[in-house]
Amino acid sequence: MNEPLITNDAIIFGILMLMLGFVFTTSSSQSRFWKKFYGVVPTLLVCYFLPSLLSTFGLVDPEESRLYFVASRYLLPACLVLLTISVDLKELTKLGPKALIMFFTGTFGIMFGGPIAILLFSAVAPQVISAPPPGEVWRGLTTVAGSWIGGGANQAAMMEVFEVSGPLFSKMVAVDIIVANIWLAFLMVGIGRNAWLNQKLKADDTAIETLKKKMSDFQLSIEKIPSLPDFIKVLAVGFICMGVAHFGADAITPYIQTNFPQLDKYSLTSDFFWLIVIATTIGVILSFTKLKELEGAGASKIGGVFIFILVATIGMKMDIMAIFDDPELFLVGLVWISIHGGMLFIVAKIIKAPYFFVAVGSQANVGGAASAPVVASYFHPSLAPVGVLLAVCGYVLGTYGAYMCGLMMQWATP
Repeated sequence: MNEPLITNDAIIFGILMLMLGFVFTTSSSQSRFWKKFYGVVPTLLVCYFLPSLLSTFGLVDPEESRLYFVASRYLLPACLVLLTISVDLKELTKLGPKALIMFFTGTFGIMFGGPIAILLFSAVAPQVISAPPPGEVWRGLTTVAGSWIGGGANQAAMMEVFEVSGPLFSKMVAVDIIVANIWLAFLMVGIGRNAWLNQKLKADDTAIETLKKKMSDFQLSIEKIPSLPDFIKVLAVGFICMGVAHFGADAITPYIQTNFPQLDKYSLTSDFFWLIVIATTIGVILSFTKLKELEGAGASKIGGVFIFILVATIGMKMDIMAIFDDPELFLVGLVWISIHGGMLFIVAKIIKAPYFFVAVGSQANVGGAASAPVVASYFHPSLAPVGVLLAVCGYVLGTYGAYMCGLMMQWATP
């Protein structure tokens, strides 16, 4: 990659905030053009897409920037606390088993989608599967399976287990990021058609709507014009809990790595895993205390700000032009993710699951803890914990599911 035009993270962050400011200014505009535009294209999708232009045109190097690290390690834990601090756990459990059913459907869709995609391309375009290095494509795809079922730790585990070469791994990272973001864009367009999709799925989303209404009523009952001390309290709680989560992760991770290294197959040796789990747990615990009333000062709104900053930094990592480097591999990825999506919609139709469970069940696999709560909270901030809890399940299952998928892809390769 050539030297990027902008290397100063402060400047890059300013540009990202300019983009977010533009999106939210236009999305709240009364202009007929913008109303029609955002009626078709979800706000969240635009917040992903605009930052991707910075990488696509070589203006920034996302691998050198520390912004995603800061957003995912500092803002995300604080955000999870602020989004879960007002959650009604009793109401959350009333959502029923459909969330888990859709999550596991998504996992199986990825596990079996990979081998099926290889079988299809072996029949219609064998040169794609036998591309150099010969007979190695399936190995690289195991890292995509690790990422899509679990996360980065599972992806790295598959790289080691199946001995994936560096150059092949780089190609697969591009496939992973681009295809996952295309699928995310598809899901977000669906969010704008949520009512229509629920009608087609004959889904009963009463429990979701009840939870949303109860949370909205709670917010209205405690809402006030926040003062400076209120904002400081909200930020203090968020970032103190973030610090506690880091403290816990820094203590637990090395202990498990030293004493129980075999648990790496469950991602339990990943500090990011423990960071997310601890932050979410703290938020849930605080929801039983008087701190729940911080929602009246806008706790979930501040959490929402953090989420969109994270979204912008994730979008910045996507280089759209990478599709043209190895277009055949991207086609394999697109077929694979289509099988995953097809299984989700078929099962949703059978069990009459709302589109919310389709989108969140998928992102808990493909996107993990960074994007599952984003998608969930886009339906309503009170639903973010559903995305987090399912994403944690994905981290635990990631290595096992990806390993089984890898063995099936090896079998499917001629």
